[in-house]
Amino acid sequence: QYSAVDSNPLSLYVMHPFWNTIVKIFPTWLAPNLITFSGFLLLVFNFFLMAYFDPDFYASAPDHQHVPNGVWVIVGLLNFIAYTLDGVDGKQARRTNSSTPLGELFDHGLDSWACVYFVVTVYSTFGRGSTGVSVFVLYLLLWVVLFSFILSHWEKYNTGILFLPWGYDISQVTISIVYIVTAIVGVEAWYAPFLFNFLYRDLFTAMII
Repeated sequence: QYSAVDSNPLSLYVMHPFWNTIVKIFPTWLAPNLITFSGFLLLVFNFFLMAYFDPDFYASAPDHQHVPNGVWVIVGLLNFIAYTLDGVDGKQARRTNSSTPLGELFDHGLDSWACVYFVVTVYSTFGRGSTGVSVFVLYLLLWVVLFSFILSHWEKYNTGILFLPWGYDISQVTISIVYIVTAIVGVEAWYAPFLFNFLYRDLFTAMII
């Protein structure tokens, strides 16, 4: 029996009503696991797309060839679509009365892999130049995200209830917006501090933690 608690205002008052509308578009014969897998593939595509344009994480650094603005738009839109599909797959399962433990395992199993893909992809916004974040810090941030994911499921294993972290919905919406904004203002906008000597790269690190 799947049991989850979601108390995030963004999720409750914005995203869930949106997902409830979107899920009605899908035909009832569409398998929830296919929706799950499709969203995951979009994240993988984003990862490889950014890996092509930014293989060494220096593309956003000063005096380097930057990622084309159109790529940021594509990545931003696909990230939001993937997030939306992740939000509606469970609703499709309940709507078609096809919820199974295997479906939950498949969904959350792919989510565990997504922890790597979306963090590494958004890292390219700042990169590792003089205004960026070191690869070692990225490595630590990846562990922060993955450990948070594991901790939530360990809590569910012991309590029977999955308490959904607020950070997931907030981060996914923020990341999608950051991609689009980057396409408009350019990566140069993230070079300057936004508050005293606090750089945007520091905000990126703080938000993940």
